[in-house]
Amino acid sequence: MSPKKPLLTLVLLSTTLSLFAQKNDLKLWYNKPSEKTWEKAMPVGNGRLAGMVYGNPARETIQLNEATLWSGGPSRNDSKGALAALPEVRRLIFENKRKEAAAIATKAMRSNKDNGMCYQPVGNLYLNFPGHEQYQNYYRDLDISKAIATTTYVVDGVTYKREVFASNANQVIVVHLSASKPGSLTFSAAMSSPQKSTVVTKGKDELVLSGVSGNRDGVKGEDKFQALVRVKLDGGEVAASDTSVNVSKANAATLFISIATNFVKYDDISADESARANAYLNKAWPIAYATLLNNHVAAYQKFFNRVKLDIGKTDSIKNTTDARINDFASGNDPQLVELYFQFGRYLLISSSQPGGQPANLQGIWNKEMSPPWGSKYTININTEMNYWPAEETNLAEMHEPLVQMVKDLAVTGKQTAKDMYGVGGWLAHHNTDLWRITGPVDGIYSGLWPSGGAWLSTQLWDRYMYNGDKAYLKAVYSALRGAAQFYLEFLVEEPEHKWLVIAPSVSPENGPQAYGGGINIDAGVTMDNQLVFDIFSEVMAAAKILNVDQDFAAKLKAARDRLPPMQIGQYSQLQEWLHDLDSPKDHNRHISHLYGLYPSNQISPYRTPELFDAARTSLIYRTDVSTGWSMGWKVNFWARLLDGNHAFKLIQNQLTPTGKNKGSSNNGGGTYPNMFDAHPPFQIDGNFGCAAGISEMLMQSADGALNLLPALPDAWPAGTISGLRARGGFEIVSMQWKDGKIAQLKIKSTVGGNCRLRVPNSIKLVGGALRSAKGANTNFFYQNEETAKPIISDKAQLKAPGEKPTLLYDMPTVAGKTYTLVGM
Repeated sequence: MSPKKPLLTLVLLSTTLSLFAQKNDLKLWYNKPSEKTWEKAMPVGNGRLAGMVYGNPARETIQLNEATLWSGGPSRNDSKGALAALPEVRRLIFENKRKEAAAIATKAMRSNKDNGMCYQPVGNLYLNFPGHEQYQNYYRDLDISKAIATTTYVVDGVTYKREVFASNANQVIVVHLSASKPGSLTFSAAMSSPQKSTVVTKGKDELVLSGVSGNRDGVKGEDKFQALVRVKLDGGEVAASDTSVNVSKANAATLFISIATNFVKYDDISADESARANAYLNKAWPIAYATLLNNHVAAYQKFFNRVKLDIGKTDSIKNTTDARINDFASGNDPQLVELYFQFGRYLLISSSQPGGQPANLQGIWNKEMSPPWGSKYTININTEMNYWPAEETNLAEMHEPLVQMVKDLAVTGKQTAKDMYGVGGWLAHHNTDLWRITGPVDGIYSGLWPSGGAWLSTQLWDRYMYNGDKAYLKAVYSALRGAAQFYLEFLVEEPEHKWLVIAPSVSPENGPQAYGGGINIDAGVTMDNQLVFDIFSEVMAAAKILNVDQDFAAKLKAARDRLPPMQIGQYSQLQEWLHDLDSPKDHNRHISHLYGLYPSNQISPYRTPELFDAARTSLIYRTDVSTGWSMGWKVNFWARLLDGNHAFKLIQNQLTPTGKNKGSSNNGGGTYPNMFDAHPPFQIDGNFGCAAGISEMLMQSADGALNLLPALPDAWPAGTISGLRARGGFEIVSMQWKDGKIAQLKIKSTVGGNCRLRVPNSIKLVGGALRSAKGANTNFFYQNEETAKPIISDKAQLKAPGEKPTLLYDMPTVAGKTYTLVGM
């Protein structure tokens, strides 16, 4: 801990540190170390390797992860008794005997004990600095414009500096240590792991941690790993003991951290983890630190620099990041929104890279052997939310690991479809893991949801809507078709209306009080109907574009026409279930029946005003404060509801310290000091969801037009944004607004076709002429499928959407050309 300093010194130090931080607004910065609190540490990652940097002067801790280190090994978790029980479970559901149906389903359809494997840590690297217990001028930051974590402090007049980054270019984590006085750097390096492992030294400058992942649910841990730490000195001496590397009187030191596993793919663990780790290390080792740093920054900024946001700043930027989070809800700190938005993009770049694994429930950062929910892929909202910013915030390459995972599931899920449900195609339930399981996980209340494959598949289609790349569409068509085939064969006629429904299923992690506590097994829940509508529509469109499967597409259309329409219930709400069972007092964090509003586009103020108002009513009933990720989803909902002030209120709720939010049954959600989203505990989806929501407030492209400033809050009257991508291959090269109106706009067309603009004020095309839009948009990427007319309860009292007046323009575009428009 720092010794006491005179008041004048404290004031000067505080001013110096805040000015240092302000040299770059895109920094999370602090004047205290993390000590033992993981949620205060700084995350670094390259999509495969990850570290949490604590910034402790005397005993630095860097907690390490590798994306393919999971418990267990190749495995399946299908429930073999499901198929035999299916007819009886369906009969009982349709006879309104859900308790009996749930009892049979619990025994027969959730019989496998494998609840999925856990994402697990590699271990910790410790750097011990003798005599550094007393220090001054402490400062640490995470510069998200460069993806570097830095710590500086002073001991006995010497300034010590640490820089840490995870290099995607060179596939190692680099730790650079330096001192302002030559010969002042003395420290020891050691490692530990919660895994079954050993730590030895190799030569005089290298640590070797070798181990194997843990067992789980009867599945033996077979995921072998090796972590290497090698020290390169500038001056001084290095020596090794049995378990540590000791450096004395160096000018500077660079530590190279290399980690690898034996994982090849979900059904193959035949790699040599030691050979891999050494290959990465030996390739990076000859490279000078300055070159490593330049390579890293260039590779990172290739993605990060594509998007810039400026909505103003106040004196709040002089404060530490944790203080800004604490004050945000009651203060005026617009730049913190920019920082949080860009932090979300930083996390996606750092946790999801082409050729690697998708970001899991904690992205790529986890210190627990048995983390909350296994830190798996929860695909009834959380994994999908991780990738909501990918296309819109110009990080399309980060989407590739998710695309590959869906392709994997399209293979493993075929056996689940056949063995559990007796149909073709493929499916996944509400969780999967590194080994690509597709059977139910956890109890049937959450686990008996067969629509994870549908939701994931819609994201593959959505990517095509942004890039218009037919080669990509052809590459993912088999997965899309297989998902649609499952539902085409699995749908069953319900007796009351003769609609085709999914049965059995659940509305994710929620149930009506009418069924009794803990029982939610049902048929034809609203979200399922919306998802099947989307996957059928998307495969029909894909088949037409690729000129294949026209007979199959006709069958999809016939089945789609028999899906239940959305319904508006007695409380003017969008019904969550087939029957009118919603309660206005239901504040559940999941709002699954509003999938049709976001991320889908089945609900619109312009095309479906009744459903729009019912969705708004449902959201009001759910209340604002909830878990962190739920509030992130609500930012997107309110943006789609064109209510920027309410969306901003949710951002204020989310950017509140965890535990400080009050007012609902889901108290505690918010943000940790290091800006990680708090469910609590940490879940990264809230970071990604809110980043996407901020983008949606400024630009939307899901409802027939490129809608600019659709949900601008009063708190952001002026600003600029550049680099956002829209459906149909349009990119916002730059957009400036003043007093809530567009002042200048540049749009690049990468695909061509009509660009229909929905704007809050009159604009004109520089060097050309706009025309007022009339009729349907001729651009395929902006043609919405017609939503069935809803069934409305006689008790419902609906209001008009109340959207603000806008203007619609059409602008023909040519691929590769940029168009400049100005406000009038």
